[in-house]
Amino acid sequence: MARKWTFTDRRRPGRPGTRRPVKALIVRMARENPTWGHRRIQGELARLGCTIAASTVWEILHGAGIDPAPRRSGPTWRQFLAAHAHAITACDFLVVETVLLKRLYVLIFIEHGNRRLHLAGVTAHPTGAWTVQQARNLAMDVSDRIAGLRFLIHDRDPLFTSTFRQVFEAEGLQIITTLSRTPRMNAICERVIGTLRRELLDRILILNERHLALVLQEYLIHYNRHRPHQSRQQRPPDLTTPRAHDVTDLNDQRTVHRRPVVAGMISEYHHAA
Repeated sequence: MARKWTFTDRRRPGRPGTRRPVKALIVRMARENPTWGHRRIQGELARLGCTIAASTVWEILHGAGIDPAPRRSGPTWRQFLAAHAHAITACDFLVVETVLLKRLYVLIFIEHGNRRLHLAGVTAHPTGAWTVQQARNLAMDVSDRIAGLRFLIHDRDPLFTSTFRQVFEAEGLQIITTLSRTPRMNAICERVIGTLRRELLDRILILNERHLALVLQEYLIHYNRHRPHQSRQQRPPDLTTPRAHDVTDLNDQRTVHRRPVVAGMISEYHHAA
């Protein structure tokens, strides 16, 4: 009796599963046609002689991590930023406390496309007039590249006055003001401020305004000329093409030299001449 009623021939409950080739074809149609929804794909499969429910098509697309058609019709936020990064620059204030508990303010700018960092100025008493003057100085310093920029991102700090915006609007830039308490709208600038703190300011004591300006200027040279960036295939901002190095034997430590910068806080490594 036990050998007879093993139920090995009983069919599993529910509808039969969708065949793997059909699933692959559904995913392929969705990737090749970003504007097609699950019902449009169902209709195309019906024309090919494959009968399948629209809900099944939706489940297959959802399981493959493919969003509905309206969300696939345009570029993602990452793709949008990558496409327009060459035309975007951003600015923000960095606050630094000195040894004597004096608060200093640093105005920095960063170009999204090449990650080039600019130090606009350091002051203990920022005003609207001071910010406008730093904007004019920056516009003169980057006059050869400012024609390729289209957008300037900054927050709602009252120091960014209408005159400050007019300096860049006169150069053809469109001002984008971030929302309140939304640092991710200016994420690249916030990230470089975090980099300045982690790599430099959290590891050194600042005496006064002049000391901070000297330290930041030296770090700025390291950041723009040597520090690698993942978004630029590990190239520094000032390097437009990859370096062509000969293959070296890194087992021989004598071929690599260390050069300390910023009072030894940061190391740079170079091939021996």
